[in-house]
Amino acid sequence: QVQPVESGGGSVQAGDSLTLSCAASGGTFRMYDLAWFRQAPGKEREFVSSINWSGDTVAYDPSVMGRFTVSRINANDTIYLLMNSLTYEDTAVYFCAAGEHVSVFHRRNEEVYDFWGRGTQVTVSS
Repeated sequence: QVQPVESGGGSVQAGDSLTLSCAASGGTFRMYDLAWFRQAPGKEREFVSSINWSGDTVAYDPSVMGRFTVSRINANDTIYLLMNSLTYEDTAVYFCAAGEHVSVFHRRNEEVYDFWGRGTQVTVSS
């Protein structure tokens, strides 16, 4: 139905900024709620941020609040994750996920998202 495709990962220094993109392939994000998750080596995948289908409701994990910004400049096919003041602890593979009718009470749960990208690596040197 729709395939998220992440891009923009890379290697940066602590304190630097990086912007990730998530594009829709084979469909549109128009009616989808979207989220960013990340997984560090040896760790479980964790919630980072989300944005609803209309782009007017966002959420952040406390670990990134105030540093990361999720946006939906093109509501139909692309979302972004602007990451500022990066630290070593932000090093992970970042995944974009899409789901339908995601409740604000469950938006942190990966189980509510049906379509996932393959991830993009972010490496922060301390």
